[in-house]
Amino acid sequence: MAVAGAVTVTVAGQPQPQLYRRWHPSLQTSTRRRYAVSAFKVRADAEKNVLIVNTNSGGHAIIGFWLARDLKKSGHQVTIFTAGEEASPKMTKTPFSRFSELRDIGVQTIWGNPDEIGKTISSSIFDAVLDNNGKDLSFVKPVADWAKGIGAGQFLYISSAGIYKPTDEPPHVEGDLVKIDASHVAVEDHIKSLSFNSLAIFRPQYMIGSGNNKDCEEWFFDRIVRDRPVPIPGSGMQVTNIAHVKDLSSMLVLAVQKPSAANGNVFNAVCDRAITFDGLVKLCAKVAGKKADIVHYDPKSLGIDAKKAFPFRNMHFYAEPRAAKEILGWQSTTNLLEDLKERFEEYIAIGRDKKEMKFELDDKILESSRVAITV
Repeated sequence: MAVAGAVTVTVAGQPQPQLYRRWHPSLQTSTRRRYAVSAFKVRADAEKNVLIVNTNSGGHAIIGFWLARDLKKSGHQVTIFTAGEEASPKMTKTPFSRFSELRDIGVQTIWGNPDEIGKTISSSIFDAVLDNNGKDLSFVKPVADWAKGIGAGQFLYISSAGIYKPTDEPPHVEGDLVKIDASHVAVEDHIKSLSFNSLAIFRPQYMIGSGNNKDCEEWFFDRIVRDRPVPIPGSGMQVTNIAHVKDLSSMLVLAVQKPSAANGNVFNAVCDRAITFDGLVKLCAKVAGKKADIVHYDPKSLGIDAKKAFPFRNMHFYAEPRAAKEILGWQSTTNLLEDLKERFEEYIAIGRDKKEMKFELDDKILESSRVAITV
């Protein structure tokens, strides 16, 4: 559904050899896709004019905030277009409440209806357009079609690593099978059909970083600081990937600066280390100065919906950023222990450790598991 409302505007060289693997014409293969390798040269392009179309909610919103800042600091002109209205209550939350930081460095911030983006900024010409506003084609198609119509040379799309089919051979790598019925597939197919001069797709997973407004590590802190057991579904040895948003942003900046290299590729926008559920609990406890009390349980035997009781998929779910390393020369800087320290400092600063909370579902799990509940 489109977001209606008024529009608000506030303004505050040398060639290098690279290798890349070209886009395969099909999203499905019976085995992991092997790309043909070709050599070409990439020029470090000068200042670009970049538009970021950003979601107004959810965990992906932080990507647009960090990218706008990092692109501007890299010498590019940046406009961030957020779906909705500037006066919306959503804009009082992070990262939107920190948009003044963007305006202070010269980023233009715009709010409006993505369905009518052409009416809002029809006179602007952008070298690159990035869509970070949704997984559904109805949200992305108007923006992609408009970008093609104005002659934008590059289009970048934030998809999701959740698009991959579960596999017996983790981790997920670029070219693995995807879920045909996933809404991101239709979006990826459509933008590919538009034949931009440069097109790239990025598939992030779980993110951490200052300004994030989606609970992840906070779920663990909420229990640990209150000396409550932390209920973990299954064995706790399930492996996942949590990347600092600065890694995602730096990958996207490289794609903007190396459009020829990025063209036709899918990039797993993740860091290069994985962690177990139990390991994450232990790290969260360490930064909080507490001892972790982990309780494992079987959701099925307890009649518990793990999706409601736990912030991650209850399975091995992690990907590797192979394409970004090989094609863009990108390197991960995520250090989960240090990143959790930063997040815990913010957690304490906003007083969430003192906030009154109820843990009804936790209590049901712990009671069924015959574990004493600390109050």
